[in-house]
Amino acid sequence: MNVLFLTLSEMEDVHERGIYTDLVRELARRGLNVYVVFPREKRTNLPTELIDLKNIKLLKVKTGNITKTGFIEKGISTLLIEEQYLWAIKKYFAGVHFDLVMYSTPPITFERVIKYFKRKHRSKTYLVLKDIFPQNAVDIEILKKGSLIWRYFRRKERNLYQLSDKIGCMSEGNVRYILEHNHKIKKGKVEIFPNSIEPIEIKEMGDRQVFEKYDVPSDSTLFVYGGNLGRPQGIDFLLQVIDHFYQIENAHLLIVGSGTEYEKIRKHLKKIMPQNVTLLKELPKSEYDQLLSVADVGLIFLDHRFTIPNFPSRLTAYMEHSLPVLAATDSRTDLKDVLLNSECGLWSESGDIEGFIKNAQSLASTVDLRERLGRNGRHFLEQHYDIRRNINIIMKHLPLAKGAT
Repeated sequence: MNVLFLTLSEMEDVHERGIYTDLVRELARRGLNVYVVFPREKRTNLPTELIDLKNIKLLKVKTGNITKTGFIEKGISTLLIEEQYLWAIKKYFAGVHFDLVMYSTPPITFERVIKYFKRKHRSKTYLVLKDIFPQNAVDIEILKKGSLIWRYFRRKERNLYQLSDKIGCMSEGNVRYILEHNHKIKKGKVEIFPNSIEPIEIKEMGDRQVFEKYDVPSDSTLFVYGGNLGRPQGIDFLLQVIDHFYQIENAHLLIVGSGTEYEKIRKHLKKIMPQNVTLLKELPKSEYDQLLSVADVGLIFLDHRFTIPNFPSRLTAYMEHSLPVLAATDSRTDLKDVLLNSECGLWSESGDIEGFIKNAQSLASTVDLRERLGRNGRHFLEQHYDIRRNINIIMKHLPLAKGAT
């Protein structure tokens, strides 16, 4: 049984932990042959290459720059990637019949690739929906609704949904949104396939000497934000948080990531020079895990203008390390419902600086609260976001694979 998985996520090391690498490894453990296609961006100066790891094949396709670049370059590279992927698959996977084709958004421009495999292979197709585009770009004023480019991408989005046999959404809020705004989609086509990982066992507290490494006072309550630093995260509100973080006693804010707004944050910090805020470039996964092992609180930010229910994948990393979550997001996301109903975090609306600081002060001053929320988060992860359980959502669409182990 052969599965083709198309993604924009970097997967140079399939053994590294993450929502897509854990998914691929678990499919392989179930006896499937998994063929992964992902980009090698122009900035790497590396060619297209195929790596064979027994029942996992990694096809690294040379593309334009898609991440950490401006909107125009990203847009052009995204439009070209469909042809680049299809060419590489035909060349390197010639003669392979794919029973299931899986693909994650972004991008929504895999339409021709999916059509090809449905027609030539009669493959089952499964969309792993992580991004509702172009509406998310409209929400944060990157695209204008009704414009020519919006109509183009909206048509591509509808076609991709139509071509997909199943659409796996991150949450119930995502399911409702897709059905409400795409009336031609039948309810039975859409299901919940949440962000899932293979949780590691955190046996003991990490070495607090990590604090020294990043110039964080050893007695501080450490708040960590890790991930993309772009417009979707509502960076203007993050700057407000930086300005007011002095109000939280014995606390330190460590921001780790990269993205289009990194320089904006760096310049702001250089201007105001806060004593309890540090900005770091994106860390290797192993170092980031080490940092989370000594952190006290994990942070999530989303722009307040979003009308789509985003569900950031960094939540699983915080839960894995038993960190309480402090989130400031739009009011539409059901992330807040998960945090509050599972009692694993605190939430305030993005833009409400008073509410955010109040929640941060509660977490900084109350160890018992942090520990209780952290335990609840770890338990919720094991029950709801473990890929070893959730892989069955995918496997049920491969009836011939039910006997595989």
